[in-house]
Amino acid sequence: MSDGSKGKDVSNTPDEPEGRIARRRRRLWEWRIHQHAARGMAYGVGSGAVSLLLLWVQSRY
Repeated sequence: MSDGSKGKDVSNTPDEPEGRIARRRRRLWEWRIHQHAARGMAYGVGSGAVSLLLLWVQSRY
């Protein structure tokens, strides 16, 4: 007799652990995001420093 319930719970969690290739792909993606953010921040700081340097030079002459 069937009561309409599922015999096996199907959830969003995978049955097997993350594979080696998938783990490396995820870590590479995270590393690329961090590198992109670091470069953006360095560009912003460098740009600000150049602007301050130009203002300082203009104020002297």
